[in-house]
Amino acid sequence: MVTITRSDVALMDRPTRATAKPARQLTPAQAERLAQQKQFARLVGHLNDASDVYEVRLTKDEKAITIRQRLLRAAQDAGKEVAVRRSTRGFLVGLMTPDRRSNRGRKKAAPKA
Repeated sequence: MVTITRSDVALMDRPTRATAKPARQLTPAQAERLAQQKQFARLVGHLNDASDVYEVRLTKDEKAITIRQRLLRAAQDAGKEVAVRRSTRGFLVGLMTPDRRSNRGRKKAAPKA
């Protein structure tokens, strides 16, 4: 059999921001990734034409594939298509042009007569 007791109305209502738990703090690694993602978003925001090219230099503790994927993700979020090329110290980033587009993959079919 169940037991029914009277309760306080405050338990039923949603807690306000003042009584709610404080927001979790980011770990140092999470804060660094968030700052880096904002930096990449600013970089992509500065790409307005084909003459804008930026170099992203890597440190020893960063993985090239991770940084490349984060750059491409920032560009996708901004709605821009970018070309990312390796350089001696990291990556070169610029807007995608027909000359910068990769020719890997299938060859274009010849037009039918």
